[in-house]
Amino acid sequence: MRFILFVLLFLSFAYALGLVLANNSDIGVNLLFSQAPAMNLGLLLILSMTLGIVIGLILSLLLFRVFQNKWEISRLQKSNAHLQEQLNQANIAIDRQANAPTAEQAVYGTPAQPDVVADESDNTIAAKTSTISKTPRR
Repeated sequence: MRFILFVLLFLSFAYALGLVLANNSDIGVNLLFSQAPAMNLGLLLILSMTLGIVIGLILSLLLFRVFQNKWEISRLQKSNAHLQEQLNQANIAIDRQANAPTAEQAVYGTPAQPDVVADESDNTIAAKTSTISKTPRR
């Protein structure tokens, strides 16, 4: 990998040197709001290409980050929807289990806990079951 990088760096340097030597005339550059001093045309081309490559790399990295963030947001939204659906299913299962009859209710058809009835004469609470009822003594 380092060898390939070295070869690419050497080729780009050789191209830049050839560009400077082939275009050795001086030229002035008008930057719309100011005037740059006269410089070698080959050097101006190299500076322009380098500036374009650097700006292009920076913009592509920024755009890639924006797209990467959008992909991550959409992935997280899908995951959130999936987890919300699992939560709804778990809540439904819990409700079914909470409202399901107990084993005693399913077998005997009677409530699992005795009914509590308030005795109005003594203001006491007496427990009443389906087979035996207690009455307070006087």
